Amino acid sequence: MRKSSLHPVLAVSAAAAALLALQPSIAFSQETVKVDGSSTVFPITEAVAEDFQQSKRGKVRVTVGISGTGGGFKKFCRGETDFSNASRPILAREMEECRKAGVQYIELPVAFDALTVVINPKNDWLKSITVAELRKMWEPAAQAKITKWKQVNGAWPDETLKLFGAGSDSGTFDYFTEAINGRSKASRGDFTAAEDDNILVQGVARDANGLGYFGYAYYAENKDKLKALPIVNPKTGKPVLPSMESVIDGTYQPLARPIFIYVNAKSLVRPEIKEFIQYYMKNADKLIREVKYVPLPAKVYTANLDMIEKKVLGTKFGGENKVGLTIEELLKLEAKL
Repeated sequence: MRKSSLHPVLAVSAAAAALLALQPSIAFSQETVKVDGSSTVFPITEAVAEDFQQSKRGKVRVTVGISGTGGGFKKFCRGETDFSNASRPILAREMEECRKAGVQYIELPVAFDALTVVINPKNDWLKSITVAELRKMWEPAAQAKITKWKQVNGAWPDETLKLFGAGSDSGTFDYFTEAINGRSKASRGDFTAAEDDNILVQGVARDANGLGYFGYAYYAENKDKLKALPIVNPKTGKPVLPSMESVIDGTYQPLARPIFIYVNAKSLVRPEIKEFIQYYMKNADKLIREVKYVPLPAKVYTANLDMIEKKVLGTKFGGENKVGLTIEELLKLEAKL
């Protein structure tokens, strides 16, 4: 990831401080934009925040946290943040939390991710993996029982299987468990879990018998330490690597997914919030490509800006996730607005 300037330190000399104390009317004023949520969406929002802050010459500070999609929505629905990064749509229980707190929001799709399954580069025998094999590793019934690679597939070695995956507050955890195990949050619990994907990267990179999953940007940034596994497409039976091309053509299934930001409608009365989201949408294509996600067609970002202007509230997903959605299907869903 690019070096972050999310937490600038303003150094003021003693003489300057004294001058400001005598002339409070010219004291430096800095507005703050608060973002939290998905570690998957974090690289995009971090890149936008960094460039936006530079364009504002220090007048606006953007803080971007990584609490996971679920953790981010908890803060967002308490009114603690202006934006929530999300690697899945807002769920019914989170909608209810926001409603009770009087928090209204605008849902904006920003990109597509190829949720990536990775192994250690020293693993030279595993060439691809099926959804059924992933389920056998990750389903709740596998806990304390499926501990060796050979137990998943008899052709694989009799070595200890080390698993690394998203934490329970992560939208990636919700999406992966629903796509692979058939139900959100249905997973074995005896694996190394973290909301911060960098921890998972390090875990798989250090263990020759490791397997993990996280957003494509974290794999792309660490290709020298990791190996991406092709996923066998359930419909065609062909193994497909995660890539921009396989997401666009719809062949990387079922782990391609849209990712979002949510805007607190009340925050939009503040000029810096509106300026930030406008900057986000106008620069999305370039910055999303830079951090290795798949940008949406330009008309989506134009539509997002229109939704901001008109304050189009709520979600188009009805409080549910939609596994296996393609970009084309997302566009049809957005067109129903």
